Amino acid sequence: MQGSSLWLSLTFRSARVLSRARFFEWQSPGLPNTAAMENGTGPYGEERPREVQETTVTEGAAKIAFPSANEVFYNPVQEFNRDLTCAVITEFARIQLGAKGIQIKVPGEKDTQKVVVDLSEQEEEKVELKESENLASGDQPRTAAVGEICEEGLHVLEGLAASGLRSIRFALEVPGLRSVVANDASTRAVDLIRRNVQLNDVAHLVQPSQADARMLMYQHQRVSERFDVIDLDPYGSPATFLDAAVQAVSEGGLLCVTCTDMAVLAGNSGETCYSKYGAMALKSRACHEMALRIVLHSLDLRANCYQRFVVPLLSISADFYVRVFVRVFTGQAKVKASASKQALVFQCVGCGAFHLQRLGKASGVPSGRVKFSAACGPPVTPECEHCGQRHQLGGPMWAEPIHDLDFVGRVLEAVSANPGRFHTSERIRGVLSVITEELPDVPLYYTLDQLSSTIHCNTPSLLQLRSALLHADFRVSLSHACKNAVKTDAPASALWDIMRCWEKECPVKRERLSETSPAFRILSVEPRLQANFTIREDANPSSRQRGLKRFQANPEANWGPRPRARPGGKAADEAMEERRRLLQNKRKEPPEDVAQRAARLKTFPCKRFKEGTCQRGDQCCYSHSPPTPRVSADAAPDCPESSNQSPPGPGAAAGPGID
Repeated sequence: MQGSSLWLSLTFRSARVLSRARFFEWQSPGLPNTAAMENGTGPYGEERPREVQETTVTEGAAKIAFPSANEVFYNPVQEFNRDLTCAVITEFARIQLGAKGIQIKVPGEKDTQKVVVDLSEQEEEKVELKESENLASGDQPRTAAVGEICEEGLHVLEGLAASGLRSIRFALEVPGLRSVVANDASTRAVDLIRRNVQLNDVAHLVQPSQADARMLMYQHQRVSERFDVIDLDPYGSPATFLDAAVQAVSEGGLLCVTCTDMAVLAGNSGETCYSKYGAMALKSRACHEMALRIVLHSLDLRANCYQRFVVPLLSISADFYVRVFVRVFTGQAKVKASASKQALVFQCVGCGAFHLQRLGKASGVPSGRVKFSAACGPPVTPECEHCGQRHQLGGPMWAEPIHDLDFVGRVLEAVSANPGRFHTSERIRGVLSVITEELPDVPLYYTLDQLSSTIHCNTPSLLQLRSALLHADFRVSLSHACKNAVKTDAPASALWDIMRCWEKECPVKRERLSETSPAFRILSVEPRLQANFTIREDANPSSRQRGLKRFQANPEANWGPRPRARPGGKAADEAMEERRRLLQNKRKEPPEDVAQRAARLKTFPCKRFKEGTCQRGDQCCYSHSPPTPRVSADAAPDCPESSNQSPPGPGAAAGPGID
């Protein structure tokens, strides 16, 4: 009976669903209910979606509109990133088009012809040939202006465009462009790009595209179809796009990559970093520069698979991300040298001293050729020679210079000569000025607080430590990646000798140090180098003397990478912020006043009073009253509650004292 009733119920349910579907199919060709539509409902009583409110933002020369409910499309903190990218691509266009005899015109620049020096050795002969042809012909140099199509200009791809702001800014601010492809996989994003392109009147330059960025780049592997500039700024890691990007960029083209997964690159999850970038990241004070070098290693490794290699132009660690600008070339002979450009890092877990071990070795032979072989190592003993602790192994990472100082100088000169071009020109000048002062051939750095905290002494001033290194005939510089960084070619032994000399001026209480601690072992050795902490004039770098804006202050509350897009949009974000505010410090106990604390402590017996050694008497914060003896159950008097209890029923277990 149960089976037949179940079968009948399923049959009736199927018939009911079928009749309802036929009813809607019969009614669908008819006109919708106009009254219902006017009342805000759809043809069948469904609510009509509300009109989407939009927000208009002006950045640079571009003006974009995006839904107010979804702030993922615009992050104002990234304006520095976009301004710097426009400045870099402008100088790259000046170099590339200058080789073809075309002069670019940047709004706000004085109309003076700049001397163009190409960055690649492979194209020096082409530049000289072009210049001789132009001088022989005596014609006026061709020009390329902003907002105009240059037939011999750059073909640019923005793989993950979102609202299209970056592509529109390229079209409105960078001269010498042939076309800009603004691509995104989201239908909503591409619709927004089309609207913003029409809003800024750049449809002749910007081409909206809806496709997977990887497939789009794989479809442009042919030499004639490659892009001159590829910009990748994804949410999180760009690892999945790098293989396609190094194949789709033209010979000597520019590849711009942003990584916002700094937790992975900074050493919080070394195994995840290896799966994405092919390198183990370490937790260290120099983690931001190490992140840049890991990204460069990953780019070069993927390019080597296709007989290509990368040449870094500019590498920036700023805010919550790292940004690299590299050129990609093809050459089997140069690819062989890539192994000697990578290195492993041995870092002591006690004192933080690090040593680099190159993966390959390049040596010259009498015939003038370069011979490549495996490197010999390791450069350290099993235990650290300074503190006796073990070493951690990180990398491989890029061990060559991460900037092209000539190119950085060109960008810095252009931004300084035209400060009104970008809203963040002041910060760009400061960051690039620090980069020009960095030691290009010294990977990684130490920090002031790291050196002093290791031996538990007072921290010397930046000028004192830099002066001591300069007096000892070592080179030293700052780093744009860390405010109190000390980048020097001095070995770790010389650094610890300087810190030992500093500790003699500010002594540490040795009796408080454990004999196995790094501080005790480092300070137990007498310094071989006598440090001189007299301040030198050249110890203070030029960017610091001029008071440039070198390091970013927090621009706004809760600043950082925006969350992923979610259906709730802004309403969901506001609810999340409210929840965070309510749950903040929920695990912390509320502060108690003095009276509450005294009453709480009086509930605890005083241990010294029990031993008879407490001298405080009534002033003691703990209780001196004798503990109340516990009354046994047999001697306990009968209470009314116990007399009211019902006797145990039959089958109940008999306890002690019960017959």
